[in-house]
Amino acid sequence: MIGALAKRLPFFYGWVVVAVAFVTMAFGVNARTSFSLLFAPIVAEFGWERATVAGAFSFGFFISALLSPLLGRLMDAKGPRLVIEIGIFLVAAGLLLAPLTSAPWHLYLTLGMLVGGGSVCLTFTGQSLYLPNWFMRRRGLAISVAFSGVGVGSILLLPAFQSWIDRYGWRTACIILGVALLCVLAPLNLFVARKPADIGLEPDGDAAATPGGPAKRSNVVDAEWAAVDWTLSRAIRTFRFWMIALGYFTGLFTWYAVQVHQTKYLVEIGYSPVIAAWALGAVSLAGIPGQIGLGWLSDRIGREWVWTIGSFGFALTYLALIAMKGAPTSAWLYAMVTAQGLLGYGVTAVFGTVAFEIFEGKHYGSIFGMLSLTSLAGGAAGPFVAGAMYDRFGSYDQVFWLCVALTFVSSAAIWIAGPRKVRAVAGRIPAPPAG
Repeated sequence: MIGALAKRLPFFYGWVVVAVAFVTMAFGVNARTSFSLLFAPIVAEFGWERATVAGAFSFGFFISALLSPLLGRLMDAKGPRLVIEIGIFLVAAGLLLAPLTSAPWHLYLTLGMLVGGGSVCLTFTGQSLYLPNWFMRRRGLAISVAFSGVGVGSILLLPAFQSWIDRYGWRTACIILGVALLCVLAPLNLFVARKPADIGLEPDGDAAATPGGPAKRSNVVDAEWAAVDWTLSRAIRTFRFWMIALGYFTGLFTWYAVQVHQTKYLVEIGYSPVIAAWALGAVSLAGIPGQIGLGWLSDRIGREWVWTIGSFGFALTYLALIAMKGAPTSAWLYAMVTAQGLLGYGVTAVFGTVAFEIFEGKHYGSIFGMLSLTSLAGGAAGPFVAGAMYDRFGSYDQVFWLCVALTFVSSAAIWIAGPRKVRAVAGRIPAPPAG
């Protein structure tokens, strides 16, 4: 049935896949992000140290990192339908079991391992394993539209989740979110296929090439590199692989260090809990046009430029957070939200495409899975290190300055990896010679 529908609507079916990913990201990422709203009530109820509670989020990222290579291999072998459905049931189980928490290890098992670890199947890593296959000319735009579901989900789900916490308590809020995630995502993801060829289509909805017909314009810049059958063992022996790994690790470190600790920090420096929760959602709202616009732009000017813009956005975010400590005004809050959402979240638009355009091939899932190990390790390290440094120094200043420095490291690493030197984006593909 799915194959028949796709052949009748070849162009639109690719966007159906994007729409399913959009909804999956809206629920999957925000189920994990909701930890930021759970952080304060859990600390208040149990009196545990911040590093202990934040460590559950970091533990989830650690589990995600361990699962990522296996996830890539499973995606190569079985496709996204099975992988994503597994993730849905793991995350839902974690949310439904979280209300039973009475000791730190319960938190690490439910919100950490099941929600944090299981979400790797639904979020940026899982979606990046197959979405790039569906588009070539519009790859950056399509992926950014899918990933912008995170912003829409944040605006709709996070304020609702906060209201459930305020009205019913954090335990009931987890149950409501778990049931909603299970009911919406489990049936919807039955429409997902790994790549167009699996159901007789071509990327971008193009017709298949016919003998004697016009040749399609190639985006390959380095034919020798692109001709290699890139396996994981070959990829990890290249300098480019480790530059991508460094860029991903430092990029995710800076992202999740601020995401987990932002709400608590804003409350401590003088903002109300409602405003702090609003800011977390507003960042994702600003990320919607930012991701889509920068995704489109990446198809015109290149992935490296957009990663740099996103990294610069996170640098500005941390500088604004440092500045607002002495002057907690609305102006600084809006500046932080804009920098983080409109610019910083743009890195998601090229997260998958950077690696895909360097190591495209039938083993891409295994390669990207291993790269995701390093990115998720960065996401795990960021919140834990931030919490530990706060416990040590009594301030976030030191870790905020560290993160500013890491944004420059991340940007430089992606430029050195150089996806533009392997495959050109649509806006940089040379025109065919005249005559």
